[in-house]
Amino acid sequence: MTPRLRRLGASLLLATSLGIAAPAQATPDTTSASVTRAQVGATNAYSRSAFTHTNRARAEHERPALRGNACLRRAAQRQAEQIARAQALSHQDLGRIQRDCGVGWVGENVAAGYATGRDVVAGWMGSTGHRDNILSTNYNRMGIAAVKDDNGTWWAAQVFGSR
Repeated sequence: MTPRLRRLGASLLLATSLGIAAPAQATPDTTSASVTRAQVGATNAYSRSAFTHTNRARAEHERPALRGNACLRRAAQRQAEQIARAQALSHQDLGRIQRDCGVGWVGENVAAGYATGRDVVAGWMGSTGHRDNILSTNYNRMGIAAVKDDNGTWWAAQVFGSR
């Protein structure tokens, strides 16, 4: 991975006033269920791949699979489009996502320059803050989106939440 192509945005974790819940472990869902989740929580083949690889990473660490959420997917789509237009990584207002999507916990990962959904998840897993978001047991829902700019660069946003 070259730094030029593998830029990662800083991860954010934002908790409600309920505080931080103790981690819990559960048995991951089956692969067929993950495909359905990816269809709801992702926007294209790139993001469906990232969705699937996120849940694979969670399964490898004995975390439950995340379910797709249409509201979180729309938030991810807006952010992926925004960072692609700006040609710069940034985070959106996570408080707005909490209000709009009715979720308690919310977090976001953003990235640019990864050729595939599998690659972007590998990049996030190699970064402590992003890995923490992916493996957090505070989340049970996810939306993910990726857009390709005119130069062929992929811009991705992954939004987590819980109900």
